[in-house]
Amino acid sequence: MSEESDSLRTSPSAASLSESELPPPPAPAGYVCSLTEDLVAKAREELQEKPEWRLRDVQALRDMVHKECPNLSTSLEDAFLLRFLRARKFDYDRALQLLINYHSCRRSWPEVFNNLRPSALKEVLASGFLTVLPHTDPRGCHILCLRPDRWIPSNYPITENIRAIYLTLEKLIQSEETQVNGIVILADYRGVSLSKASHFGPFIAKKVIGILQDGFPIRIKAVHVVNEPRIFKGIFAIIKPFLKEKIANRFFLHGSDLNSLHSNLPRNILPKEYGGTAGELDITAWNAALLASEEDFVREFCQPGPPCDSILGQALPPEGLSSEAPCDDSMWAVKSQLYSCY
Repeated sequence: MSEESDSLRTSPSAASLSESELPPPPAPAGYVCSLTEDLVAKAREELQEKPEWRLRDVQALRDMVHKECPNLSTSLEDAFLLRFLRARKFDYDRALQLLINYHSCRRSWPEVFNNLRPSALKEVLASGFLTVLPHTDPRGCHILCLRPDRWIPSNYPITENIRAIYLTLEKLIQSEETQVNGIVILADYRGVSLSKASHFGPFIAKKVIGILQDGFPIRIKAVHVVNEPRIFKGIFAIIKPFLKEKIANRFFLHGSDLNSLHSNLPRNILPKEYGGTAGELDITAWNAALLASEEDFVREFCQPGPPCDSILGQALPPEGLSSEAPCDDSMWAVKSQLYSCY
């Protein structure tokens, strides 16, 4: 690899030249940072993001895309590329791989990503299957609340729920605050039966977790599970083999012990349903925010694109995301695994 290529791959913290020896790049008119001073400091400490070099880093990633992935159909705007740099702590190589994975995921699961727009998911949104709580946690993380008991399998397939989750993540990650702080997931498994759990087999689990861990630029800081029935042991047994150790250690199972939940998420940010003091759980505000973003999603997900980017044909997608992966989790096999947890 040439010296020029090596220099592109070197992160600012490891650069051979000191920062004082290099002139800071001019700030283009396209990007204006919306972070508060506190979040700028947090990004510097946790993500290795240096404001004075931010746009130089973006340009370095853009140059890598041009050189190594010339056929990758992707946005190269500053704000978009920053999502991937922040998610990988400004490691250029890892940010580039995440960007490739992001597009590979979208092409490898068309039933989830084709025609992805809020108006196509009105039934899921109206069911209350998911919402984002109005208050952030003490670290500034938005809280994505999932309630699988609201899903009626006879109404629509489980992939519609996955589409709604991805839609919500896309909306959340538009915020620079979320890019820095990350998100927290609160999953309420009250009333989830064996028949409903059997829809979430290893094939689906592997694809979803592959996207969340390796194919989407978001930081998941914690997953809090409440009201989980005994059957959840089977669900978690399906999920855990695909989780990286860091993510697995961020799962917290609280059962019906809301005091345990409140030690992590204070009562004043939680709705009444979870022992909080922030009023009734209301899904209307978040649904309205998503539906108001219809044009953004139509522009991003509903336009005809190239049938297959050559770079995606050469790149290896995250484990479990290959569209050719065999679906070997028959209903019988999944139910057998879940029954064993009783």
